[in-house]
Amino acid sequence: MKTYSTNQIKNIALLGNSGSGKTTLAEAMLFEGGVIDRRGDVVHKNTVSDFNLIEHENQTSMFSSIMYTEYNGKKINLLDVPGADDFVGGTVSSLHVADTGVILVNAQNGVEVGTEIHSRWLEKFRKPAVVVINKCDHDHANFEKAFESVKDSLGGHAVLAQYPVNAGPGFDSIVDIIQFKLYKYSKDGGKPEVTDIPDSEMERAEELRNELIEKAAENDEALMEIFFENDGLTEDEMRTGITAGVVARGMFPVFCMAAKHNMGVGRFMEFITNVAPSANELPPATTVDGTEVKCVATGPTSLFVFKTTVESHIGEINFFKVLSGELKEGADLINNTTRNKERFSQIFAPLGKNREKVTSLVAGDIGCTVKMKNTKTNHSLSSPDVSYVFGKVPFPEPKFRTAIKPVSEGDDEKLGEALTRIHQEDPTVIVEYSKELKQIILSGQGEYHLNIVRWHLDNIYKVETAFVAPKIPYRETITKAAQSDYRHKKQSGGAGQFGEVHMIIEPYTEGSEPKPMFKLGGKEYKMANRGVDSHKLSWGGKLEFINCIVGGSIDARFLPAILKGIMEKLEEGPLTGSYARDIRVYVYDGKMHPVDSNEISFMLAGRNAFSKAFKTAGPKIMEPVYEVEVLVPSDYMGDVMSDLQGRRAVVQGMSSEKGFEKITARVPLAEMNKYSTALSSLTSGRAMYSMKFDEYAQVPGEIQDELLKAYEAEQEEE
Repeated sequence: MKTYSTNQIKNIALLGNSGSGKTTLAEAMLFEGGVIDRRGDVVHKNTVSDFNLIEHENQTSMFSSIMYTEYNGKKINLLDVPGADDFVGGTVSSLHVADTGVILVNAQNGVEVGTEIHSRWLEKFRKPAVVVINKCDHDHANFEKAFESVKDSLGGHAVLAQYPVNAGPGFDSIVDIIQFKLYKYSKDGGKPEVTDIPDSEMERAEELRNELIEKAAENDEALMEIFFENDGLTEDEMRTGITAGVVARGMFPVFCMAAKHNMGVGRFMEFITNVAPSANELPPATTVDGTEVKCVATGPTSLFVFKTTVESHIGEINFFKVLSGELKEGADLINNTTRNKERFSQIFAPLGKNREKVTSLVAGDIGCTVKMKNTKTNHSLSSPDVSYVFGKVPFPEPKFRTAIKPVSEGDDEKLGEALTRIHQEDPTVIVEYSKELKQIILSGQGEYHLNIVRWHLDNIYKVETAFVAPKIPYRETITKAAQSDYRHKKQSGGAGQFGEVHMIIEPYTEGSEPKPMFKLGGKEYKMANRGVDSHKLSWGGKLEFINCIVGGSIDARFLPAILKGIMEKLEEGPLTGSYARDIRVYVYDGKMHPVDSNEISFMLAGRNAFSKAFKTAGPKIMEPVYEVEVLVPSDYMGDVMSDLQGRRAVVQGMSSEKGFEKITARVPLAEMNKYSTALSSLTSGRAMYSMKFDEYAQVPGEIQDELLKAYEAEQEEE
């Protein structure tokens, strides 16, 4: 394969709901470009894109796949992404490097939840988009209804560039508004017969052409003037305007096809090669320090790694986009993320599970390499004369969590290594050992997502595992001030142990000042503030430790030991063993022994005094609360609302957004267990949601009682 120049390279991400035909379109495009000599299909498990065993078993894409095809003297890099929200990580990483999104819409279903998810990510990345209404040959195809749903989703910027003459089982003809011709296909698809538009379609075609020309002119002032002067645009002028409109997201041209029978595919590829922007026609990449890096082959070499996979006999394969300069075989680059030197001994153009060796890739192109020493996803590499570090792929927050453990205790290390590899390949799989919960917590985008992780553990890594309910990371705090004292005294053969600590604790709130006096149990306590030691706790919240000792009742050298004892108790709260937070401690008195006092004595005295005070300070259990946003078709609104209310949700607002109803609510994490599965069941898979941590809030009294009883029972068992 030849080395293509930057303006000859088109990077497109194939987007859309599962079942919209992304993999089938990719196969047809590879065939049209002559990269493959026969088209595979999903049913026969022989497509270039879906090549993993688990994808064959489920007949759906679960991982992004990178391919290329050649057409009209141009190279089109295809990034085929999964349609299910559970595997959105592949979508996000692909959009990070794609230059144009191609949104596939199923002609029988219109815009579906997966389509909407991908549209939102496109909007977030500010990437141009083109729409393809696919499966126009389906028995239940309804092109007009599908187009209406596209307009609802994308607004008035969606404009027809084509429409089918006869959508349905007899589909074989397309009116192309840009070429202003009729494309008629044989039953096997392929190369069409191009004729004039018949009289029966002329009125509609002219109306749509005028609309398309107006949209094209809107995005370029010079074209707008020509439009008014000449009452129209030439085809070349229209193409220039469409490119400007697509780049500015001011228009979304809509095409139609039946990819399975290769109808409309070649014409669509012609449009992509002629009109879709190359990387140098889009805003330049920006480094984390704000430096703009122009996508030109003459600049310093720089690239960004957006995906990593692992193959058994090869090891890690890193996929990258060249952002500037030219990458040549044998080049030495600096990994600016790790500061290691890496040699590109081999460069490949990826083609699904296969790779074609190339000698160089220029700015804007996508490639892959093997046998890198220490390069992973989200790493930036460049020639030694620059040190560009590009922004990371903004992977979404996890929405589903479970605890995982090996069935055989001896497989702990093997499980850890396997999960590390899985995370490298899919950064949306988050693995964390929680010291607090004493569990390995596995988080992902949904229950289906994590079940696929378990399939890989069982079948690829040969580690049998079990999922168990994850514990909730509760927090403990207090609601009022309390006083306590504790004397630790221990006498054995030689030197004994002695330490006595008197303290008052109260709730800490940000910005509040220490109090000079307390009145507790009918007694006044004056606090002489001799120094504040503030600690930001790693699990959230603060501890403020105030030295109020007067008269030397406790030597200053023992205060760190008292603090250590308190910190130990914060790590294992008195109520349920959860972390405690947001407490201010005043140590105001105590006693020492000239011989028997030491650090261990005061650490134990401080720990026990704190525990006693905590239990009388109106202790409360706090639970993590998440802000949850649900997008749901209006038909299912009532069911989804009822389900949320059953989860102790506090609804914050409701609104309409792009054909969906949007519910925003605050929901305790304890109530979100398996929510993705429940929501999918309630809405036949047509709703989606996102969640992010909001705050810790007090649990209701009855739930606190249940938690206390459960903890007591657990302690008795131990």
